Amino acid sequence: MSNKKARRSQSAAVALTIAGSDSSAGAGAQADLKTFSALGVYGVTAMTCIVAETPGKVSRIQPADPEIVHEQIELLLKHFPVAAIKTGLLCNAAIVAEVVRSLRKVKRRHLVVDPVMIATSGDALLASKAVQLYERELFPLATLITPNLDEAARLVGEPIGNLGEMHRAATTLGKKYGAAVLLKGGHLRGRQAIDVLYFGNGTREFSAPFVARLKTHGTGCTYSAAITAELAKGAELGRAIATAKRFVTAAIRSHFVWKSGRDRIFALNQSS
Repeated sequence: MSNKKARRSQSAAVALTIAGSDSSAGAGAQADLKTFSALGVYGVTAMTCIVAETPGKVSRIQPADPEIVHEQIELLLKHFPVAAIKTGLLCNAAIVAEVVRSLRKVKRRHLVVDPVMIATSGDALLASKAVQLYERELFPLATLITPNLDEAARLVGEPIGNLGEMHRAATTLGKKYGAAVLLKGGHLRGRQAIDVLYFGNGTREFSAPFVARLKTHGTGCTYSAAITAELAKGAELGRAIATAKRFVTAAIRSHFVWKSGRDRIFALNQSS
């Protein structure tokens, strides 16, 4: 039999990321695609903006036209068997509205909403009007919402400084939006990086050793993308999060580093 006849067509689970383009490729759609690929999932993208940034510094954000964001999503959902969707930086209220308009039509697909409101550097990435649309329109569509501590504090209206407060905040947000909530605790300092999941009227912790003294960015994007990839492959939520936690911890531990003048630039290694 010839090689051509012996060849078989291949397929893979498909995941869609609706996110911004990070020029340093450590976060945003680039990080999502690397993560999808590493976990055996075919990734497609709907770009929401172009971000000029390096780790620790967001220089400029250029939003895409909201109509082209809508067109990308509609086209991809029509032609690809998208099993799971992740949202990242949606940039402004007009884009959030177009994303909601498209995703309202989506059935039987997991939706992971990473509410990218505040960068690791502390820069605000989303205006208050867009945040209101997230809360009113997007969060109720989600399978899972994955805020970090700063984002969760903004949503609950008070600071979150310890594990007990994380449990309370995750529960409050989950009940408020009618979705599972994974509150990422990596910004707390301690020997363990602990995340808290609210799901099914209870909470559960996911823990891994904290990797100190690294100024990385894109950990939140990578984490939520890994969860999305596992959901696309059919994993149940708890198992998807556990796998993603191991993946992002390995990506942090096997990080890349380059010299840049007197400083050093760190980047996650999603291929680890």
